[in-house]
Amino acid sequence: MVGANDKHILETPVGRMNPITKAGVALFVGLTALILPISWLGFVFTALYFIAAAKGNILKPFAKIIFSFGIPITLMLLFIQGFYSPLNKTFILDCGFAKLGLEGVLNMLHIVGTLLTFLAGLYILNQTTYIGRLVAALNDIGMSPKAGYLTLATLNVVPQMQRRMHGIQEAQSARGLSTGGSALERFKAFIPLLGPVVLSSLTDAQERGMTLETHGFGLKENKHTSLVTNTNTPTDKAILYGAAVLFVVAVVLTVLNGVGIIAIG
Repeated sequence: MVGANDKHILETPVGRMNPITKAGVALFVGLTALILPISWLGFVFTALYFIAAAKGNILKPFAKIIFSFGIPITLMLLFIQGFYSPLNKTFILDCGFAKLGLEGVLNMLHIVGTLLTFLAGLYILNQTTYIGRLVAALNDIGMSPKAGYLTLATLNVVPQMQRRMHGIQEAQSARGLSTGGSALERFKAFIPLLGPVVLSSLTDAQERGMTLETHGFGLKENKHTSLVTNTNTPTDKAILYGAAVLFVVAVVLTVLNGVGIIAIG
């Protein structure tokens, strides 16, 4: 999740979208790619996500994560599904030790395309959404303020611990403690970090409990407000409804044509 200061991302068209819209698109489009046994469909969706990533100023990291995941998983599944899938009936290449089957290759493309579609949608959601806006959007659709705060606190745990460890490392380096060198030396330098990090984490847990009490999350007769607000623009509605209609059409086509989800095996 991006921070509130990442304005070069948050002020883009994708960054300004309602978080529920981005989450809904990631879900509906991913399920559409999964349900329809069309080998190239997932790659079309992924290509469209590349356009969204460019609009959101995250094209370079997006491309890096897609290719670093997609290339190894494609090669692995090409070997497994292409040569040893029980679906293979039409063989297109004889490699001596095994034959490459057309059905296995198509199944591999379907699996990879589906995985990339889910990965791309969730990555864009994660990298273009401020945590506070996501929690506020969840509260808008009915999540309780207490659950929203706990979600926000949970999502902030890892970034807070990373910042805290970085600050402690800098403080110890300023005092003359070596934090570089060999792997053993870095491990020795890491041990003194554990005490302050663990103690501060316990303090944070206590503070979160006090926050729940002082903010009145247990009160039912009062309505909670938030400094972070979301707008559901006509564009947001059109994109979300379009993704939902696409998913419904995919379900209808699957049922009418008696086509099931291609099994991974």
